[in-house]
Amino acid sequence: MLSFDDLLQKDRYLKYTLIHCTHDWQYSSLNQIEYLDGFTEDLINDYSFSFNTIIPYTRYSLVFPTEQMRITKSGNYLLVVYDNSIDNPLLTRRMMVLDVQQAGIKGNVTYAQDVQYRSTKQQVDFTAYTGAYSIRNPSMYLHATILQNGRWDNAIERLTHRNAKPGEYSFNFDNLNTNVFNGCNEYRTFDIRTLRSTGDRIVSINFNDRINQAYVLEDLARPWGAYVTNNTLNGYSIHANNDFPGQNTEDYVLVHFTLRCDFPVGDGNLYVFGELTDWQIDPKAKLTFNPENNYWEADFYCKQGFYNYIYVFVPKGSHKIDDTYIEGSHWETPNIYTILLYLQEEGTSYDRLIGVNTLSIKK
Repeated sequence: MLSFDDLLQKDRYLKYTLIHCTHDWQYSSLNQIEYLDGFTEDLINDYSFSFNTIIPYTRYSLVFPTEQMRITKSGNYLLVVYDNSIDNPLLTRRMMVLDVQQAGIKGNVTYAQDVQYRSTKQQVDFTAYTGAYSIRNPSMYLHATILQNGRWDNAIERLTHRNAKPGEYSFNFDNLNTNVFNGCNEYRTFDIRTLRSTGDRIVSINFNDRINQAYVLEDLARPWGAYVTNNTLNGYSIHANNDFPGQNTEDYVLVHFTLRCDFPVGDGNLYVFGELTDWQIDPKAKLTFNPENNYWEADFYCKQGFYNYIYVFVPKGSHKIDDTYIEGSHWETPNIYTILLYLQEEGTSYDRLIGVNTLSIKK
């Protein structure tokens, strides 16, 4: 299911289509009629309007595949939603379709084997069992991708096996640091499921300038110090309205963030980051320095719910996200890792997704 809100409040007929991609998210050589049965685009007909909210919106929902459009091949797909032209999309989403015949994946997550990273990074080792699949040139046609908490900005892609025997391919890289991630830290949280009282880590709620506003408890930079456990959603969010439960009753709230950082920030920018920013560097979530109180501040709209987030640093002139600059990094952080295994069989021209498994840290 895909669901999203449109805050523009204007009548429009939204369409969607699917584009098949390679294991590393380039357009595949397949024509749409080779992987879609039926139409190659369709309307999103399921929509409803917000009820009793200060900020009105239209809620669109799409459950697919449908009778009008069915997927015939596994692999990576780009779901594109657009109004008038696919060349001007409103949104895109990555999605994966798993093969009916599946390979097995077994592995584990531990601290990094390299001594210099042992306290800060996590290592993902695994073995793929390809079973009935015939793999003639695995170095060229068998690839793996590792995701941390579903993020694509720091995904490790294009992994090839290190050693193998028939039907069994090892992706254990020992201390080569090929498959290591920053452990980062527990995500920070706030709760705006109710606007009648202050939720978790909300210090103030008011209705000002005809806008619901919430102020999150002051955050402290934590690049050093011991690891402290806390049960979180690993960066994800849950939308809900505890005051008036029902369909489309969640309102949008202007949420104010403040970060105290007792060391000079280098040449770059700080951002709030997580599912609440669509796992992207969002200009609206950029922090600015307030010299009057020595705070870094940001405010942007969030739909009522329970949220996870962290602060990330992006060096000037770079697009690479540093999630340890403010948050620090610990090997004990309970991140969730997803392993995706792709195969281009001999005689074919596309990558099939033949295996998926999810792993978590073993302490």
